[in-house]
Amino acid sequence: MHFSEIFIRRPVLSTVLAALITFLGLASVANLPVRQYPEVEESVITITTVYPGAAPDLIQGFVTSPIAAAVSTTENMDYITSQSRPSASVVTVQMKLGADPDIALTEVMSKVQQVRGQLPQDTEDPVIAKGTGRTFALMYLAARNPNMTPEQLNEYLARVIRPRVTNIDGVAQMEILGGQTYAMRIWLDPLKLSARGVTASEVLAAIRSSNFLSAPGKTENEYFSYSLTLDSTIQTPEAFGALPVVQGKTGVVRLRDVARIELASGSSDAIVTFAGEPGTFIGIIPAPGENQLDVATNVRDALPALTGTLPRGMTIDLVYDSTETIAASIQEVFKTIAEAVLIVVVVILLFLGSFRSVLMPIVTIPLSLIGVCSVMLALGYSINLLTLLAMVLAIGLVVDDAIVVVENIHRHIDEGMSPARAAIRGMKEIAGPVIAMTITLAAVLSPLAFTGGLTGSLFTEFALTLAGSVVISGLVALTITPAMSARLLSHDAPGRFQRVVDRTLGGLANWYERRVSSSLDYRPVTMLMVVALLGVSGFMFLNTSSELAPEEDNGALFAIMNGPRYATLEYTDAFTQEVSRRTADIEEV
Repeated sequence: MHFSEIFIRRPVLSTVLAALITFLGLASVANLPVRQYPEVEESVITITTVYPGAAPDLIQGFVTSPIAAAVSTTENMDYITSQSRPSASVVTVQMKLGADPDIALTEVMSKVQQVRGQLPQDTEDPVIAKGTGRTFALMYLAARNPNMTPEQLNEYLARVIRPRVTNIDGVAQMEILGGQTYAMRIWLDPLKLSARGVTASEVLAAIRSSNFLSAPGKTENEYFSYSLTLDSTIQTPEAFGALPVVQGKTGVVRLRDVARIELASGSSDAIVTFAGEPGTFIGIIPAPGENQLDVATNVRDALPALTGTLPRGMTIDLVYDSTETIAASIQEVFKTIAEAVLIVVVVILLFLGSFRSVLMPIVTIPLSLIGVCSVMLALGYSINLLTLLAMVLAIGLVVDDAIVVVENIHRHIDEGMSPARAAIRGMKEIAGPVIAMTITLAAVLSPLAFTGGLTGSLFTEFALTLAGSVVISGLVALTITPAMSARLLSHDAPGRFQRVVDRTLGGLANWYERRVSSSLDYRPVTMLMVVALLGVSGFMFLNTSSELAPEEDNGALFAIMNGPRYATLEYTDAFTQEVSRRTADIEEV
């Protein structure tokens, strides 16, 4: 018994197979993550070195350059970027796709250790961290409160808001951008230092010797044990001011005699404003593998309850949501899928001329598109623009097998066979070509999955999703389509619609035949047209610009302005405020 004959004689088996494909596909859709593009795993190693008080030029020459030169020979290293800021150096090592992050981290740590002795004495030990993939904030919130200082606002966000936000389903981390943390700031006066004969190193030594954490241990007797604590830290500006630095000729020189001391912001290298007012940005980082649309929805749903408990005068506003673009793009692709299905159905109806004949190819489309979702889930893929694009292209491919099967069975019915016998005979004739056509299409698409680099990482899901749809359509054409044909097709006289279609297509065929005959009578002219067409096509191809992905409008503009090297924070903020004032009058903003 032929493979397809089993399903023709047992229609219940065909129904169960169709239900199984549908059930597995729908169950997979509910568990597939949704993102804009396929996930690209990249290994990034960051080396952060702090040199307190050093200028950017000093950082660049004596910290950044030695470290960057040492790690530049790391195996599987793609490229290196570095930043030399006041008091800090950041070197980022971007590894090639597929590189083992653990091996890369070990090698980078070894190379940094080799040049540790070449760094200035006062530099802190480099902090080396690895990351897999690029983690960007999914959403940005702006927090403001005119009744709080920047330090108080940052403290409230860290202690109260962060635990509540990170407890939202799907949220992995909350970043505080531009927040000011408390620190004891000591501003040395060079003139006072010189007048009293005190150096900055003596001040630093005095602070370190009088302000430290200690663990004195414990004391015990025969029955009890007590942990000892020693208050060896200084907490207030007044206590720091009373700290003795050196014994001078005229008496003890205290810290307040040579410095101004205040409890203020620990970092003064950033200013954050929102709508012209000082504020702090909050970045929402989703957990790996989470559905980004669901995470954004959860955050938006939790925002009213969050803002309802804020102190008087404090507001938290949503200023940027990247999922709006993702949702709009995915919605547009789903609209394209619906349009493609409609167009394919109309074309099939016009060429087959029978409403019953159209049912089999129509059934193939949803079964193939839904069924491939189970393949995507098994391979760890996601619903993204490229996999949805694969489904759009698959609509025109998955119906080919069903059309061939239906047309062949219909031909045998027209020759006088019963629908069941026509289905069995037709499948014996056409099963081999259907299998060959399915394997050929899948084989043509599969090599994209083995392409290296960023292109391969992006288009692997596209290629295998499209190939999976074609394979499922071939399975449907060998099992469900002949079973449906055996029960839905019949030998009926052509209806009015079918006669109109046949007459129209016959006229088109005759017109085409005359054009082909005419072209054969003027072969030199035909060959000249072919050569000209190839030449124009090649010229246009060579002069067409190329890029990995087309530009798209995400509804947001990110601007980076670089000031001169001597620019202060106030200098940069003045130009930033000017840009904000000029863009505020733009209608679209």
